[in-house]
Amino acid sequence: MPASDDNHDSVPPAARQFVTTHWTAVLSATGSDSTQARHALAELCQTYWYPLYAFIRRQGHAPHDAEDLTQEFFARLVEKEFLRAVRREKGRFRSFLLTALKRFLANEHDRATAQKRGGDRAVISIDHASAESRYELEPAHQVTPEVIFEQRWATMLLERVLERLREEYAATNRALLFGHLSDSLTKERDALPYAEIARELKMTEAAVKMAVQRLRRRYRELLREEIARTVASPDEIEAEIRHLFTTFSG
Repeated sequence: MPASDDNHDSVPPAARQFVTTHWTAVLSATGSDSTQARHALAELCQTYWYPLYAFIRRQGHAPHDAEDLTQEFFARLVEKEFLRAVRREKGRFRSFLLTALKRFLANEHDRATAQKRGGDRAVISIDHASAESRYELEPAHQVTPEVIFEQRWATMLLERVLERLREEYAATNRALLFGHLSDSLTKERDALPYAEIARELKMTEAAVKMAVQRLRRRYRELLREEIARTVASPDEIEAEIRHLFTTFSG
């Protein structure tokens, strides 16, 4: 079982760090108007807005309406009434978000829509052109909004992990190394041209292989860190990783 905040001294360092992640900050603020929780939730929303936009578009809403609905949904989400409605049993942020969005859209369908949505209630920054260019690449319309949401969620998470890894290598003057080794994150070890990479980087093959191992290990660490931001307990990380990598097989 995950350790509680009351037993902090007995919690391993990795678990202590987990306690302060974004989704747990939101969950721990249940029943209160926490500035920390609102900021954590707003950052999560900014990171993962596109899967919800894609879900709304796949339900048949026009681009401008989808943008307004996405903004309005997030504006309401960070209000204290929404925070008070959150319960720890809601589990993963991904699941909570999709359930809350469906409820929001059902309510929006029933209410009068003469009043402009979104607009002056912008909580996140949405690049309309970028959103639509992404959506145009989505698969055929027989794919359900739920599948689109899950696949885009997985894609956004993996892209964020890769960007964090790229930034780390750039910050330590290893951008060139990352550029040559990044394919190792998607290719099998035996398929990598170690000798060619070694020549281009003026390294030994053994050094290249070691660098690949370190890159992959750091990628896995960052993947777990990113997933930890969106689940309520460290016990859920492995299950979320499995879900992530089965999303595209359906």
